[in-house]
Amino acid sequence: MITDPIPVVLHAMDVITRAGVDAALRTRAEIRLTAEDTLPVDDPTDRSVALVVAETWDSSTQALFRRLQVQGRRRVVLVAGEIDNSQLLEAVGIGVAAVIRRAEATPETLVRLIEATAAGDGTLPPDLLARLLDRVSRLQRQVLNPRGWDLAGVSAREAEVLRMVAEGMETREIAEQLCYSQRTVKGILHDITSRFQLRNRAHAVAFALREGLI
Repeated sequence: MITDPIPVVLHAMDVITRAGVDAALRTRAEIRLTAEDTLPVDDPTDRSVALVVAETWDSSTQALFRRLQVQGRRRVVLVAGEIDNSQLLEAVGIGVAAVIRRAEATPETLVRLIEATAAGDGTLPPDLLARLLDRVSRLQRQVLNPRGWDLAGVSAREAEVLRMVAEGMETREIAEQLCYSQRTVKGILHDITSRFQLRNRAHAVAFALREGLI
């Protein structure tokens, strides 16, 4: 089945990087590089992806992400040169759906991340995911638990689905393991993201971990 190419808006912190990424992706049939002003603002049906290439998580990068957040851009891929634990947590909290290191960002991997992000999935390299989990786990032990905060707000079934998403499982795998339909799993995730006004699966996992829900 032929599908329309995914609209992608490229944001790069310097002209040379922008030219290189543009040249690498311009001929890919799966995506369509487009200008930001051609896309609707805060449209939940919009499947476009913002591709941000930044060497560091500095004030300029943060300002860009705040602008994307205000515009309602819900699908963002970050190609980062360096990112530490607190910056990773901040990026996911803002709504970044996928993160990849610049050194690992080939045209093939970028297209795969863009396709996954357009479909509503979130992706982190295994070691970055482990760092994120460790970071939030320490926050839970050191901040949440001493204050006696409970885990109310998410059912056992929802928490189990979130845990599996955090482990990197796809919708099909979750459905098979829990003996649910894929539609049921998607419905559970939709209920969670709607209830807590979350942007995507990665944001839902970060929220659940930060709040001690899983």
